[in-house]
Amino acid sequence: MYFQFQCSKWMTSSSSIICSDSTQITSIFCSDSFAMDRLSKQQVSLRGASAKEITRDALLEKVAQEREFRNYMRRATTASLFIQRVWRRYVSMKMTAVHLREEWLEMVKCLPVPMSRVWISNSLLRPFLFFVTTLATRGRRFEDRDVDCMQICFRILLESINSSDPQKNFCPLATSSIEERSTWKYQAKKLISLCVLILSKCDYSDKEGNQFVVLTSMAMRFVVSLTDLKSWKGHNDITLQDADTAVKDLVCYMCSDKIQLYISIRKYLNRLDVPFSSPTKTVGHTDDRFLITASAITLALRPFNNHNVNMRFTAEQYCVLLLTIPWFTQRLPAVLLSAIKHKSILSPCFREILMSKERVLKEISNLNSSEQSSSPKILPPVGWALANVLCLAIGSDSNSKDSGRFTQDLDFSSFIRVVIILAENLITYFEKVKWTQVNSESLAELSQKQSNMLYTDLLKPVCQQWHLMKLLTLVKDPSIQKADEKCELTDVAYYYSCMLRIFAILNPVAGSMHILNMLAFTPGFTLNLWGPLEKSFFPILSSASETNLSNHNTIEDLKDAVSKKKKKWVNVLNKITGKSQGDIEQTESVSNLSIQIGDDSSDVWNIESLRKGPEGLTADDSHLIHIFCATYSHLLLVIDEIEFYEKQVPFILEQQRRIASMLNTLVYNALSHNVSRQNRPLMDAAVRCLHLLYERDCRHQFCPPDLWLSPAKKNRPSIAVAARTHEVMSANLRSDDALAIASMHSVITTTPHVFPFEERVQMFRELISMDKVSRRMAGEIVGPGPQAIEVVIRRSHIVEDGFQQLNPLGSRLKSSIHVSFVSECGLPEAGLDYGGLSKEFLTDIAKAAFSPDYGLFTQTSTSDRLLIPSSAARLVDNSIQMIEFLGRVVGKALYEGILLDYSFSHVFVQKLLGRYSFIDELSTLDPELYKNLIIMMVMSRICH
Repeated sequence: MYFQFQCSKWMTSSSSIICSDSTQITSIFCSDSFAMDRLSKQQVSLRGASAKEITRDALLEKVAQEREFRNYMRRATTASLFIQRVWRRYVSMKMTAVHLREEWLEMVKCLPVPMSRVWISNSLLRPFLFFVTTLATRGRRFEDRDVDCMQICFRILLESINSSDPQKNFCPLATSSIEERSTWKYQAKKLISLCVLILSKCDYSDKEGNQFVVLTSMAMRFVVSLTDLKSWKGHNDITLQDADTAVKDLVCYMCSDKIQLYISIRKYLNRLDVPFSSPTKTVGHTDDRFLITASAITLALRPFNNHNVNMRFTAEQYCVLLLTIPWFTQRLPAVLLSAIKHKSILSPCFREILMSKERVLKEISNLNSSEQSSSPKILPPVGWALANVLCLAIGSDSNSKDSGRFTQDLDFSSFIRVVIILAENLITYFEKVKWTQVNSESLAELSQKQSNMLYTDLLKPVCQQWHLMKLLTLVKDPSIQKADEKCELTDVAYYYSCMLRIFAILNPVAGSMHILNMLAFTPGFTLNLWGPLEKSFFPILSSASETNLSNHNTIEDLKDAVSKKKKKWVNVLNKITGKSQGDIEQTESVSNLSIQIGDDSSDVWNIESLRKGPEGLTADDSHLIHIFCATYSHLLLVIDEIEFYEKQVPFILEQQRRIASMLNTLVYNALSHNVSRQNRPLMDAAVRCLHLLYERDCRHQFCPPDLWLSPAKKNRPSIAVAARTHEVMSANLRSDDALAIASMHSVITTTPHVFPFEERVQMFRELISMDKVSRRMAGEIVGPGPQAIEVVIRRSHIVEDGFQQLNPLGSRLKSSIHVSFVSECGLPEAGLDYGGLSKEFLTDIAKAAFSPDYGLFTQTSTSDRLLIPSSAARLVDNSIQMIEFLGRVVGKALYEGILLDYSFSHVFVQKLLGRYSFIDELSTLDPELYKNLIIMMVMSRICH
């Protein structure tokens, strides 16, 4: 009654205060309305009394305008009156709240002894909730006086809740009479809303906000105790059910959309340090930061243990608002991680992401647009969700050197599928904003400012071998999984395929190196990947191969165990000395294979299911091929010839042929059609693996020639058509058309080996002929004539003169060149140049420049005497420009059809093409170093 009387008294007084102001505002609106009506009546004559009579249509139009104007003024008057009422109510409530706050402070100074729960509800909370709601919760900063009032109130409430006397405890009001229950329920919900608001405003960076941190700590202690039935001390067994119902009702209200609990927790956690660090502790004081953080996480997890809560909505809010916090797990104390990693928390979140994938991803995307700028340098929330899910699934510290483990009772199937969903969405974002190396560097700088860790450090558990081995164990032994949690090899392949793409995008230079090293050197992983692919593309041959292999393992290994072991070391020593028997045996096996296959081998090596390219593959096969190609191409770089040809590790040569056939057919048919953006990672890995296998076959043949020619054997176009297509596409291709490359252009540049060597030579000559025709049509002189480029060469300085006169020409070097030789005395030599002198000049300059005596190139120590750049070339003036000029000379010779009898080292050619070289090719550069490395490798294997 006292509260109602005070409110009515102050409402009356404040209404009388502002009555005069409202009267003035109303009179102004009315006077303006009257003036405008009078003006309009003076300007418009409805009777048409002017000198010129008004028409009927014009009269009706004026009447309609006046009616519309009167309606507008009527609405304006109504709006002004409504604004006055709202303003009067606001001023009245504010003045009443200020007066009630002062009286409330006077009241709490002389607290009644003892304080009953009825007094707390009626005298303490009723005025407190009114003036705090009116003064402190209007979306502005809390004033110091309001903070003091809230501290006093929460201190009294905490003392009441901790009291074991039912008459003093505030909580038993939830089980009292109907009226007291209703009042308690309303007040409890208001207090929870206030505590959540206080949490969202807590900021440790504010040096003057120490009192507010204390207030936040008290508010969190209160709301945690209020929503936990175990902390209630004033109830008995009779009222237990009512108390439990009241607590569950509060928890349901707390996680509703109205209260915005998870938004407040997100705001608070975003202000914490990374990693979590507590302020300096003093003896006798509580670490408020730890208490507040622990209470916030407790409130976030509490709805998961309440069956009355809408679990799907709670899990969605948890995933969208908390799992997307940057460094979520790193911001929390270590003792809290076990709670957020529990199965009861992760399983509902995983289930919600899987069931409502589109809605959850849309909410995360909306979160990105509402909180962050549109700058592509900022990692989106879905990226942090991916990193946080990986951290929550790992039981041990990701930075620990010890072998890690997964979280106990983790649903691996759901975990893998959730990671795939988030990773695919992140990759889509990267492609949309065109993420580049600059963005990755900006992300790294931002990470260093906020934390000592990089974003990629959060993904490092994926690069650890125990991670993959655990997943492979689940695949091989389904008995350790539940029926609805079965993990397939295709899921694991898809999982690592997505992670491989993310690492490659975040760091294009060496980002995927760690994960590729782990995948390539995990025992049996490439074999596990190839098994399903072999059964899918070679169903008949794979079964026969398995039978032959089993027979070989059971008979031959037992029969010739001793002799095979001796032969192994003989081959190793022969390999070191360059006299390996593998070449002879391999040549015989390839020839025997060709005889067994017969003449029409195109049907054997051209796989029917791959004739549509990647578009004809299932999703599972695409993921398997992608991760297999990426892993095996990485492994091929370090496999030496002993392992590949003699030990046949990891695949026997028959399987190597099948792998080459699969990749050759896939790549050729993919390039014969347009490659979509989603298949680009697959094609990049397949092309790289195919090139490595083909280069190894070129050095030491293990495949029949028909294997490489088989995809294009039946539908290969003529030489002229292929050359013209290549020329047209090379002229019209732009950098942004990389995804719509025409068939022949792609095939010729990417897989030229599908054409026989003779056809490739003819195609090259055809391209040169077409280029000469186009240059001739453009007005350039191609053949010998008076307008040819004049070059005067001294035979004793043929390289220097050629460099000075021809190197600046650039593309004009394709034109006809007229060479004149002069003697040492400076006299011109007799003779006219009709092509012979030009040919002589090119051969002589190549002979002089490529000579080891000149210093630019040297010869390998092998019997082939191949050319490689000399280490002493740096001592020659303009050595880099000279080597570039020699490349133009070689190109001019090829353009004119002049044969230069020089062979470059394969390592040098691979370097020019931007490709990797195998370890066995080191023998052509430094045989002694290669020999020592092989010996070290053999000895290390013996020790192991």
